[in-house]
Amino acid sequence: MGGGLARGGIPIGVGGGGLGVLVLLVAILLVSGNLPGTGTDGGSGGAAPQANDDAKQRVGFIVNDVQQTWSTLFAHAGRRYEPTKLVLFSGSTVSGCGAASASTGPFYCPRDRKVYLDLGFFQELQTRFGAPGDFAQAYVIAHEFGHHVQTLLGVEARTREQGIAMELQADCYAGVWGNHAEQENLLEAGDVEEGLNAAAAVGDDRIQKQTQGRVTPETWTHGSSEQRTAAFRRGFDSGDPQACQSG
Repeated sequence: MGGGLARGGIPIGVGGGGLGVLVLLVAILLVSGNLPGTGTDGGSGGAAPQANDDAKQRVGFIVNDVQQTWSTLFAHAGRRYEPTKLVLFSGSTVSGCGAASASTGPFYCPRDRKVYLDLGFFQELQTRFGAPGDFAQAYVIAHEFGHHVQTLLGVEARTREQGIAMELQADCYAGVWGNHAEQENLLEAGDVEEGLNAAAAVGDDRIQKQTQGRVTPETWTHGSSEQRTAAFRRGFDSGDPQACQSG
């Protein structure tokens, strides 16, 4: 599969939901400012369905803004951005890169050029990794769409060969989007810190220390907490995709 937030070879376990409960294909078109109606995960009324609907709307807004931002940036560079789709799923799904489950974590599949996300991951991000907040979730989404940008630019294969460079560049691209979101007055006080905290929370060193009690840099796939926050900050401070060029 394409790059994602999976933890240095250790799947991110996301609890809740039976297998194959629901697969939602959310078509986020560049010209649309609204998330198409997609229904709910089941049930009628109550706080849980409402919370789930709110989460879907928030995700839809973020995805739409991320893609509008990249469309503008591509246009400035004389290129055309090709909008892609986000697949929301619960429990398990099948992508162009094969079967995936909640434990896979959010990911991008370069074969079908789609982003895949189980909304339950956001609860995991908050409770297990200590990275709460809407902008922490936005960082995750923007990171995955950063991999789509790599594919469109034709650098995905090259950066993949460079190991963690692919993930750090996607972190930087997430920061680029964050910069433009700030220019659009979409950010609130503390949002940038939430993004930096999320980037640090999914660093390979921190995750390895939590899960195996020791750090093994030779097995890193995404970069350390320091590397990931630095990459995000580089993109955010510059707002320029050129600042994210891999060596």
